[in-house]
Amino acid sequence: MIVGTESLMEWGSLGLGLFELFFVMVGLAMIIYGGIVSTIEILLHEVQRANYTYAHIRHHFTDKILFGLEFLIAADVIRTVLDPSVEEILTLGAVVLIRTIMAYFLSKEVEEYSFQE
Repeated sequence: MIVGTESLMEWGSLGLGLFELFFVMVGLAMIIYGGIVSTIEILLHEVQRANYTYAHIRHHFTDKILFGLEFLIAADVIRTVLDPSVEEILTLGAVVLIRTIMAYFLSKEVEEYSFQE
């Protein structure tokens, strides 16, 4: 049985769609996980005076956000490969630009808090 080109394209699109979904889920999970852990650390700091500083908490939370953003950018790139319209390419450019700017300033913040720990 010979598989036609259209069938391969459909399978390829399905595979890329699954990877896109996977990257979105991992990116969101990293950000949510970082938020939950940071919230717990803040509560422990406030209630038990645990050995966490706000600089430490912000540093680790910012790391998780940056990591999550990178997965979300990868998902956006895959989405654009699946639907390479001019509108989708412009949207991807804008999203990547915004996320890159966010990542830049968040990484600067991480560096700042690294010196304080």
